[in-house]
Formats: sequence, C-alpha cells, structure tokens
Amino acid sequence: MTLFRATVLDTPDDPFAGGSLRADADAGLLVRDGLVVDRGGFAAMAARYPADEVVDLRDGVLLPGFVDTHVHFPQVRAIGGLGMPLLQWLERCALPEEARLADRTYAEAVAEEFVSGLVQAGTTSALVFGSHFAPAVDVLFAEAAGAGLRITAGLVVSDRLLREELLTTPQRAYDEGLALARRWHRVGRTRYAVTPRFSLSCGDGLLDACRSLQADVDGAWFTSHVNENAQEIATVARLFDGCGYVDTYDRHGLVGRRSVLAHNVHPTDAELRCLAERGAGVAHCPTSNAALGSGLFPLRRHLACGVRVALGSDVGAGTGFSLFKEGLQAYFVQQLLGDEGVPLSAAHLLHLATSAGAEVLGLGDEVGDLGTGRRFDAVLVRPATGSTLDVALRHAADDEQALAKVFALGSTADVAAVWVDGRPLLTRGPDGAPSGTTGDRSGRVAVPG
Repeated sequence: MTLFRATVLDTPDDPFAGGSLRADADAGLLVRDGLVVDRGGFAAMAARYPADEVVDLRDGVLLPGFVDTHVHFPQVRAIGGLGMPLLQWLERCALPEEARLADRTYAEAVAEEFVSGLVQAGTTSALVFGSHFAPAVDVLFAEAAGAGLRITAGLVVSDRLLREELLTTPQRAYDEGLALARRWHRVGRTRYAVTPRFSLSCGDGLLDACRSLQADVDGAWFTSHVNENAQEIATVARLFDGCGYVDTYDRHGLVGRRSVLAHNVHPTDAELRCLAERGAGVAHCPTSNAALGSGLFPLRRHLACGVRVALGSDVGAGTGFSLFKEGLQAYFVQQLLGDEGVPLSAAHLLHLATSAGAEVLGLGDEVGDLGTGRRFDAVLVRPATGSTLDVALRHAADDEQALAKVFALGSTADVAAVWVDGRPLLTRGPDGAPSGTTGDRSGRVAVPG
C-alpha cells in the first residue's frame, strides 16, 4: 500500500445543492490496488500505517482527476479555427480534418496526440466523440486503453448533408458499431457510446438504427449535439417538420439516464423539462460556445429544471484540453449573464470539472472525489517556481482562494503528475519535463521537485 501526503481539495458534496469545498491541508490518503482505502490527517495516518511507503506531494495541490464530458478525437489538429460560426467552421476546419482519419496511419498519429493531450491536461475520464471511420475508432480505443484512461467513445454516424466520405447507412452504422462494442465495451476502463453526429446530419432511419444498437449493447451510452447554434436549430426544425431538437432524439428513445447532449445553449423550457424527466446530462462547453459565437449557456435554467450539467472541452472548436480554462470560461459566462447567471465559486468550478462529470458519466461511485472508497484518479498541480500561479498560491488567504487562483491561472503546464487507479500516467520534474518517481533508502517515495 502507498500513503499519499498532500494538500487535497475536492467536492464530495455538490456545491449547487449546499455542499462546500473539502480542503485538507495535510492529508494522508492510503491507496491499495488503485483504491483509496483510508483517509485522514497525515500524522494520524502515518502512525496507523508506519510500514507503508509515502509519496510526499506537499509541493503542490492534489485534485481529483478531471472528467471531460464532450471532446472530439479527430479534431486535435483543428484547434484554433477562429472567426467562424458553427456550420462554417465544420465545413472549413473540422470535417476536412475528420475525413483524413480514413487513413489508419494518420488516425494512429492523431490518437496518440489526442490521448497525450488529455493526460497532460489532467483529464482521467472522458466521453469522446470518435471518428466516422470504424478502424480509426478502434485505434482510439487501443491508444486510450494502453494509456489507462477511462474512455467512453463510439463510431460517429451521419447519412446526409456532410462530405460524402463521412456518410454511412443505417445498417452499416449498426453493424460497425456493434462490432466495435463487442471489442471494447466494458473491457478494462473503456465503454461504448452510440454517437450520431447530430440530427442535422441524421435521418430518422439512422436514428432508429442508433436506438437498436443501444438496445443491443447492454449498458451502452448515447451522446450527440443539441441546440448549439441558431442556424443549426432552424435547419433541424425544417428537416423534422417543426420538431424540437431534443425531441428528434427523444422520439427515437435515445434520451435517458445514459445520455449526454453537448451544448444546449438555446433550449426551450419544454426541452429542459424533457431532459430532466429522462435524467439526461448536458455537457457545457464554454470556450467552444464563445469561440464560435454560439451564445451564453443558461445554467440557471438548467439547474432550476433539475438538468445535470458538467464540463466539456469540445476540442477542436474549444480552445484546448484544459478544464481549468473551461471552468474559468464558465465563470465568465455566468458573470456576463448578470441576474440571469449563476454566481460561481471556485468550489463550483472544481465540482463541474470533476464530481459533476463523474456523476453525468455514471462513474460517481468510482471517481470524482478523493474520498474513501473511490479509485485514486488524481492530478497534482504544481506551478513552476516563481511563476505567477506560484506567487499567487503562496499568498492565497485560504483554500477556496487558492483554488480560485488555480482556475484563474492554471494550465496544462502546471499539471505535474496524473494517476489513474493509482498508476502514474504522467510525472513532470521541476523543469516541466516528464520524469519518473524516485525513492530514497528509507522507502519513502517523492515526486521530483
């Protein structure tokens, strides 16, 4: 067993429901086979477990691993396509890049970059939009499984309006999706998600096939886009004879507890009630919404209706993998909404990036906080000495203020170590370069720096 010593910040109790930040300045977390089996003050824990090795992380702040509820595997090289609304951005930036993943060798390179990007950002669990090409999705699962991430993903399907090489048929979509699910669903830390791109590019026949696939893959997830852009919404209504966007999925039985819909910037009250009644989750993607000019997310209306919300980076319309950045942008959005917004504290931001995402993805019993009984999925934040974040943290008045400074100033460069199930996926030395852990003769283990 290993005893981790650290300043630990997490949100086991939902701040939107009266919970607060849990902050332990000198905590001990005992980890056995990837599970936190005991937690308490370090002095008491060290006395209780004197023979166990110690990992001393007091030169940073330990947070739960981040949970990204909406991110696109094929779009890592498309980040930074600014100055366009959604549909124009798709045509010029995203879809040409996605078409390149027909080449398996190309897909392998992108998968490596994508998984590396998640790990470097401290993201340990993610709901991933896969590729339109089954071999590329297979590559994604293999890369994620090799790295050890918790990944839910699937074949992206469309049968109209997109580039010809990205289109499929209902039968092919079902057959390829089922084959992928048989290889990867519930294998290790991977799960399968039925993934129509959006109802804009999916007719009723294809959505029926998606429902059949979800029914035939026990425990499969469902994800797609909804209510992101005004032009998109109007086009969906025209294609479906005036049907509401959420209803295009719901009438096919695709909206439920294992459903996560991305964006939902412009929902109707009826749609919010439907999402709440079905228990579906919404992935709030604030940097993408801002970059594409899609609008300001109505968090207050979602919360009032009881709709579950977590964060998504939406790479590549989003501006990177970091959920620090997404949390900060979510804060900005609610400030800009004035009385219609929700005043967000640092605890709210951490909750949205960790425990809320875990709950939305059905992982709340395993990850999301660092309490006893949870898997040790964790991120060590340790800024470079003398950096602005380092200075700010050293002068923080309390733990809540320190966490606020992490979200205001933190980046992937400040992620010093990442663990999934207690296994280190990333360890950086003081210079920011990757390195291994080291031990001294006493048997104690310290992260370099």
